[in-house]
Amino acid sequence: MDQYCILGRIGEGAHGIVFKAKHVEPRKELGWHCLPSILQTGEIVALKKVALRRLEDGIPNQALREIKALQEMEDNQYVVQLKAVFPHGAGFVLAFEFMLSDLAEVVRHAQRPLAQAQVKSYLQMLLKGVAFCHANNIVHRDLKPANLLISASGQLKIADFGLARVFSPDGSRLYTHQVATRAVGCIMGELLNGSPLFPGENDIEQLCCVLRILGTPSPQVWPELTELPDYNKISFKEQAPVPLEEVLPDASPQALDLLGQFLLYPPRRRIAASKALLHQYFFTAPLPAHPSELPIPQRPGGPAPKAHPGPPHVHDFHVDRPLEESLLNPELIWPFIPEG
Repeated sequence: MDQYCILGRIGEGAHGIVFKAKHVEPRKELGWHCLPSILQTGEIVALKKVALRRLEDGIPNQALREIKALQEMEDNQYVVQLKAVFPHGAGFVLAFEFMLSDLAEVVRHAQRPLAQAQVKSYLQMLLKGVAFCHANNIVHRDLKPANLLISASGQLKIADFGLARVFSPDGSRLYTHQVATRAVGCIMGELLNGSPLFPGENDIEQLCCVLRILGTPSPQVWPELTELPDYNKISFKEQAPVPLEEVLPDASPQALDLLGQFLLYPPRRRIAASKALLHQYFFTAPLPAHPSELPIPQRPGGPAPKAHPGPPHVHDFHVDRPLEESLLNPELIWPFIPEG
């Protein structure tokens, strides 16, 4: 740890405390490590210190899963980067790239609902990260706004792979059924609504919230329903689904169509992340905002977020408009435009 200068405390997770730190000495980590350090002197990082409660218990499974999942994937701009792993005392430290805040804080401190273009931008970045994970046979299993980190430039990256698993495309691998989290459709609904669509405080209340909007599932709608491990342990009254346009009256028809393809009971019928990126929702006005137009995220206790300064985003494009007028910085291409 002597190669880092601790700058402050970011927060605390299930298996350790996270600190903001600066890498001050370009030296090779000594002892056990999973990844070679790729840190630069002066680089700001997030250090997650994981303590071993009992040495004989070994490394917590969630920490191992997080390391393994991030090792399985190549560097991607929509997945937080694990830069180094090294021992420290009776535990070890994970060094991640530093991200200013998370999507939950952005939504919580927004003075008004996010603009359509901003919602599209966040959702597009999330889908690109999810599609990348799935292409590498990684299922995250803990997607929620608090695990979607936001950089100072507005970039969204998926983090916290403690519940992640390597999955088999043929469905031969079995997983515990007691892991539940918000999926992409729930996050999209929360961005459009400004608050969670299914705000349950416990398992039963959560199910009631889902059934109140999506209706009570049946084997006709979800043939695999009766095969679920806890099927018939509890019963709910029959409820018809509520049209999404009544739930989100201000959402566009394209947004409701995509959301409806996410919020389906049968998992195999839900739209894939890679296919969702091609949905017309992302190609109708307003187009997804540039990261420079997204709210500046803040850590808890900071001032309310404001818009990034910068040039306005051009949403309308015309074939008769000169190319240089469609770019954020025309000076970048002027040397390459022939005269005349």
